[in-house]
Amino acid sequence: MSQTPDHVEDSSNLEGLDGLLTPPFSRRGFVMTSLMTGLTLATSSVDAQVLRTDADSIEAGEVKIPAFDGPMPGYRAMPKGEGPFPIVLVIEEIFGVHDYIKDICRRLAQAGYCAVAPELYARQGDLSTMTDAKVIIRDIISKTPDAQWIADLDSAAAWAISTSRGDQGRIAAMGWCRGGRGVWLYAAHRKDLKAGIAWYGPVGGERTEIQPKTASDVAADIQAPLLCLYGGADAGIPVAAVEAARDKAKAAGKSVELVVYPEAPHGFHADYRPSYREADAKDGWARALAFLKSHGVG
Repeated sequence: MSQTPDHVEDSSNLEGLDGLLTPPFSRRGFVMTSLMTGLTLATSSVDAQVLRTDADSIEAGEVKIPAFDGPMPGYRAMPKGEGPFPIVLVIEEIFGVHDYIKDICRRLAQAGYCAVAPELYARQGDLSTMTDAKVIIRDIISKTPDAQWIADLDSAAAWAISTSRGDQGRIAAMGWCRGGRGVWLYAAHRKDLKAGIAWYGPVGGERTEIQPKTASDVAADIQAPLLCLYGGADAGIPVAAVEAARDKAKAAGKSVELVVYPEAPHGFHADYRPSYREADAKDGWARALAFLKSHGVG
């Protein structure tokens, strides 16, 4: 592939991505230099059920994370105190690091974790202004190289260790929707990952030059045990496909625990959306925290 002045073919920070490295990477800079405020404009809000976690007893706020091509906006929440604290890399939905994702970070901090959510789509577009999920998928998600956001998660982990009293021996990942797919791929990349939790992430999908593998493709290569929380009424992610990915991982000697909530739709944890199912969300959250602790991240 020819190289243009706006791209770079290599960076020492991007080594070892095991089949997911597909240069060139964009050097056009960050379109988003700060996080959005409030909730995403791309979906309706049900304000009566939105959870808001108090930040008085923790340290929480927007941060700048050094990435391979400049400062990346993100959100960090962690307990007060000396640490070191176990790290949870929070992988956003397609809608960006908005108030829901920020609150998840605060919930994790209240549970004793250093939670970091980098804005993984900051180079591709301004998610704070976008109102159509289909346009976000077409113009932002499909144009973000997998290796780019994987490198960004590595940068976020390194930053948490160096600046936020994060424990380099206790690193986990947790993601929702597209971020759930991200957990599968990141677990196949990072050898020292202790645990991953995927909330209804797609395991199939189209393969492209910059997104060359599906979650199912890497199922046999995951480096960490996964907890997978899915909805039985999810119209876009067949349970059979997730079961097949789980079985592929288990056949390779990997650990994948699948929990299916029979009546839950896609997005059942998203308390700001009509898809929210309180009982299933609470049960999944309790399982997620227990899973982290049972695998040494706690």
